Amino acid sequence: MNRYFAFTLVAALALCGSGISQAAEKKNPEANRLAREGAEAAKSQDFDKAVDLLKKATAMDHKYADELSAVYQQRGYAAANDQRYGDAIKDYDEALKLTPQQAARIREQRAAVEMKIQDYDKALADYSELIKEKPNEIKYLSYRAYIYELKNDLQNSMTDNEKILKMDANNQDAKARKQRLEQKIAERTPLTPPPRSPTASPAHSPARKKKP
Repeated sequence: MNRYFAFTLVAALALCGSGISQAAEKKNPEANRLAREGAEAAKSQDFDKAVDLLKKATAMDHKYADELSAVYQQRGYAAANDQRYGDAIKDYDEALKLTPQQAARIREQRAAVEMKIQDYDKALADYSELIKEKPNEIKYLSYRAYIYELKNDLQNSMTDNEKILKMDANNQDAKARKQRLEQKIAERTPLTPPPRSPTASPAHSPARKKKP
């Protein structure tokens, strides 16, 4: 399992355990039980069971929404690795609804899957939102420039590419893309026709000889 995602899950489970241990007041013992069992299922990577249990716990007590979101992300990641891309995107959608404050992380995960299935319009929307939050993140600009190029939107691709080169003049991908874009733009631009020579008008034409 990817170290980043493993860390996310461990952190989420730790939060879940902390929430349960602090529930000495027994305000909602059933929610605590479901969340505890969901956390155990997630540790065993039984994500379907974990989602089911944590959904029930969250419906009773919204404090478990973060833990449920983390498990949705884990299940989405597992589904993407298994090439079940539609399932992965659905899980990321659910995670985003639960924890909009984690939008950047979730959008990045979802956009990677959208790129896999060549859903470039949705990937473009996700990367555009990510760029709003982090306008100087080269990897986001690079992905968006690539998508614009695929969509034949050469000017927007060039705009993003120039931003990358300003931040990293030696970026090899951006340098290669610039050459491609310049060539495509040149091929698209119609050649300017040569100036036409002035047409002789009757006023300037040589006088014809009058017939005798």
